[in-house]
Amino acid sequence: MTKTNFTALLVEKAGEKEYRRSIVNRSLEDLPPGGLLVRVRYSSLNYKDALSALGKPGVTKNYPHTPGIDAVGEVVECLGGAFAPGDPVIVTGFDLGMNTAGGYGQYIRVSPDWAVRLPDGLSPRESMILGTAGFTAALSVWKLAGAGIGPEAGDILVTGASGGVGSLAVAILAKAGYRVTAATGKAAEKDFLLSLGAAEVISRDEVLAGSDRPMMKERWAGAVDVVGGETLVAAIKSTRYGGAVTCCGLVASPELSMNVFPFILRGVSLLGVDSVQCPMASRLKVWEKLAGDWKPAHLESVVEETTLETLEPKFHAILKGQVKGRVLVKL
Repeated sequence: MTKTNFTALLVEKAGEKEYRRSIVNRSLEDLPPGGLLVRVRYSSLNYKDALSALGKPGVTKNYPHTPGIDAVGEVVECLGGAFAPGDPVIVTGFDLGMNTAGGYGQYIRVSPDWAVRLPDGLSPRESMILGTAGFTAALSVWKLAGAGIGPEAGDILVTGASGGVGSLAVAILAKAGYRVTAATGKAAEKDFLLSLGAAEVISRDEVLAGSDRPMMKERWAGAVDVVGGETLVAAIKSTRYGGAVTCCGLVASPELSMNVFPFILRGVSLLGVDSVQCPMASRLKVWEKLAGDWKPAHLESVVEETTLETLEPKFHAILKGQVKGRVLVKL
C-alpha cells in the first residue's frame, strides 16, 4: 500500500496530571498491528472518550493516544478475507479507543473479529448516532425481553433519560411497543423525552422518594438504569414482583448499598449489561434489531454534529452531565 497520511486527534501527557490534545497528521505506520484497516467516516462522543481525552484514570493507560470507542467506515484492507475492500463496517467496544488508537482518527487498524458489517437499514451516519450508547441501550432492552419482560408486562422506567444511553433507551423501548416512564434531573427536557416516545416524564427526586426504606411500593415491570448508586437502588426496590432491572452505568456511584429483600421476596432480577466484550453472536442480533424494528423513529432529533476541531468543549460538558442526547463526530 502506498504511504497514506491522515488526520487524528492525539492526546499527549504534558506533565503530572496534565494532558494536551491536538489535531495532527499521522501515517498508517503509526497504527497498531491488526488484520483490518478501515477508513473512518464517523465516530461519536461517549463518557469513556472524555475520560480518555482528559487523562482521567480508568480508561487509557498509555499516551500518546487517539480516543474514540466508536467508528464506522469502509474496509481498506482485510487479512483473512472476512471483509472485502469497500465493505461498510461498524467497530464498537473491545479495546477500540481505550488503549488501541480509536475513531478520532481517519483510519483505524483492528482485529477483524471486532467488526460488524453495517446492516441493511442503517446508514453510516445513523449507526454512529446510535454508536455504543445506542448499542448499550438496545442490549438493555434485549436483556429485559430475554427475562420475559415484554411490552404487555407494564411500565418500564428509564433513569438518566436525557443522556446518550438513556434517551436512546427511551426511543428504542417506545419503538418496540413498551410504555416508558423517563426519569431525569432536568425538568427542561420533558418535551424532548416526550418527543422520543416517553409516555410519562418524572423527576429524579420522585424516583428516589422513599428509597431509604427496605422496599418501596411496586411500580415498574422493569427498568433500564444508566446512573447507578442510589438511583439503581430505588429502581430495584420499586420494581414489581418478577420484574427485572438492567444496569449499565455508574456515573452516580459504582457502589450498590441495599438489602436483598427485592431479590428474595419479589424475585426481582438485576441484569448486568456489558457492551465492550459482548459476544459477537449477540452483537450481530442487536445491531440487526437496531436496523429493523427497534430503529428509533427520530434519530436526528437526538444528535448534534461536530468535528475533531470543535470537539474539545464537549469532553468537559459530557463529564458534567451537560450533553443532551448524542454528539456525532464527522471525520
